[in-house]
Order: sequence, then C-alpha cells, then structure tokens
Amino acid sequence: MIVLSGAELVTPDRVLSSGTLIIDDGRIVEIRADAPPGGHSAYAFRDHYIVPGFIDVHMHGVDGIDSLDGENAVRSIAGRLPRYGVTAFCPTSVACAPEGLRCFLAQVREARATVDPRASRVLPAHLESNFINPAFRGAQPAACLRSPRAALDGPAGSEAGRQHTRNSRATDFEAADVLREIEDAAASIAIVTIAPELDGGLDLVRWLSARGLRPSIGHSNASYDEALAAIAAGARHATHLFNRMPPLHHRAPGMIGAILQADEVAAELICDGFHVHPALIRTAVAAKRPSRVFAITDGTAASGLPVGRRARLGGQPITAGESVAMLDDGTIAGSVLTMDRAFQVLVGQVGLSLVDAVTLCSATPARELGLAGHGALAPEAVADIVVLDAQFTVVQTYIAGQLVYTRH
Repeated sequence: MIVLSGAELVTPDRVLSSGTLIIDDGRIVEIRADAPPGGHSAYAFRDHYIVPGFIDVHMHGVDGIDSLDGENAVRSIAGRLPRYGVTAFCPTSVACAPEGLRCFLAQVREARATVDPRASRVLPAHLESNFINPAFRGAQPAACLRSPRAALDGPAGSEAGRQHTRNSRATDFEAADVLREIEDAAASIAIVTIAPELDGGLDLVRWLSARGLRPSIGHSNASYDEALAAIAAGARHATHLFNRMPPLHHRAPGMIGAILQADEVAAELICDGFHVHPALIRTAVAAKRPSRVFAITDGTAASGLPVGRRARLGGQPITAGESVAMLDDGTIAGSVLTMDRAFQVLVGQVGLSLVDAVTLCSATPARELGLAGHGALAPEAVADIVVLDAQFTVVQTYIAGQLVYTRH
C-alpha cells in the first residue's frame, strides 16, 4: 500500500486541498480530503499537485529517438517518457514506405505484448499516413505520399509484391501496399490521419472505420462541406487543429469550422503556445468543451534535446529549435514539446483551470481511446499518476501503482 498525502488532488470535478491518495494493488483505493488514517506511513507532498498520468496520442519521439529508427525505438521512447509525466502514448509515424511501416507496427505489437513495468504504456499507433494532401504535408516526405483511390482500387498484393517492396527503393511502392500493412496490423493501430478531399478519401474513411480504426482528418485542404462529409462517413478525430490546414475565415469556415462545430470529433491541439497561440487554444476549448479536446505534443526526437542538437524525423535530419524542430530547409517539422510542459502552458499561458487542463492531458485521450479506468483520480481507477511541484514540474511518476520515475 502506498499513501500520498498533503498535496492538491486534481479530481474530475474539483481540487481537493491537502488530500490523501491511497494506492493498493495497482489501483486507487481511496481518496480522502483529510490526513491519512492512523497506522499508515505516508509520503508527504505539501505544496504539490497530484494528477492522472498524461496520455499523448500524437508523438513521434523524444530524447534523440524517432519512432521510425528501427531496432527497439518504440520501447526506448516508452522508457524515457515517465520523466515527463507520460504514462501512456500512441507511437506516431510519418508517411513512410511499407517496409518501414511494417517494422514500426511490429515494434508496437511486441511492446504491447511484453510490457516493461517501468516504462510508459504503449498504446496502438497513430499513423500520419501516406494519404494526406501534398500541398499541406509539412515535413512529411512527399515521395511517400499516395492516392487513396489508387490504394483502394489497386491490387490487394501478394507475397511476390511484398518481396518486391522489400527489395525496391524506399519510395518505390504501390498505394495498395500501404493499406495491406494497415489491414495486417490493424490491432496495433488506433488513429490514421488522412486528407478526406483527395480522390477516394471518403471511401478510405469508411474503409478505416469498418476495420475498427479511428479516421482523423488533417494535413488537408478540405472545405467545410468536405470535412462535414468526412465526419458523416466516420471521421472522429482531428489531427493538430489549426496546423497544416487552411485558416478559419468568416465567409469560408473550412475544415476548422467543421471541426469546431462537430461534437462527433475530438480535436488535437499542440499546446506549446507556439504552434497555436494561447488565446486560440482557449477559444477552441471554449467552442468544443474540454471533453472534446486532446492536448498533444507532436513531439519529435528533438524533444528533450538542447537547442541546436540534431535528430531525425522518419529518416530526415531535423534540428532542435527554441519552440519547434526544423528540417534543413527551415520547414517546421513538429515540436520540441513534452507533456509536462504542455500542462504548464495550459495552466500558465492559456489560463485553464487545473481540472480542465487534466481533462485535455488525461481524461479526453483515455475516454476517446477506450482506456477504462484511466485518465482520472477516482476510487478503483488505475494508479497511473503524476506528482508535480508548485511549478508543475514532474517530481514522481507512478504506473500501475509502481514508482517508475523520481526527480531525486
């Protein structure tokens, strides 16, 4: 049994001052608004906060490791995330060749099958897929982008086709090869980002939905009507709202307007205060409500590195900047954000309450990904929790009630 007392406990509907949290057998068994019962020794955390573990549904890497680096990249990332308060995450890929996608998804499957109890939980992957709009690709490699129509109408593929893919150049593959990898590894995938306005885009949304995957609209030039059509077809997620999509206009609301009004869709926001201005984060949260917004990092291998350090994003060299990672040509290539910093921005710059900040960082992702018992401080909830100091810096991280990171 572990007893944590004296901290501010951020529950789903209030903050309990000087409360007590009791953990046993990997779960929260009691939350008290007073001191621990007699006979129990306790960790005293006055002037601290205790929150549910952060869940990042969109992150490519951290501390110099990219999800597409091969070998044990996914496990290595998982092992480094507890120091940032992350207790679960969706490993995220950029558009890549089928062979790279197969390797990445095999790592996700293996990491989920053989759990490291001292690492962040590995959730099914998020694919920023090959089926995005080339004009809004950002740092996604153009040579790997393909047509949804060609993927759906192309040959299903054979073992000979697989062998051809293995032996060919990294960008020499058919669109249908990518869908085959997605279908083969569907159990290891949660979210797939696509541009619905592309030829075959709506049919691809339906194809993904029919296989239990979560279609996300993003990296797209979709109009308001095209975005609504994608939502009607089954899109339930929006990839980094405001980024890599046309701006909102009062006479042409575009996909941003559709996402803001559609309660069916939960929207990601990169909460570093740079990708999206804090005032606009506040506006989006007010429009959709905290329960329909995810705080994400869109973090890269440059996250956690000093400014100027080099890393990779899907094999492309990137450089860590003050606020973003960049390709050598100056293109923004994701963020250098970590989830502890995202929480600090939401409270300190955006001005959200502690309860609402926890909703964005923990409760919304847990609910949207079907993680029962996660994302909240409540009796019987899984004891994935984070202790923060008065500046919201991570002091301790617990996963399933086990201390996996301590600052000292």
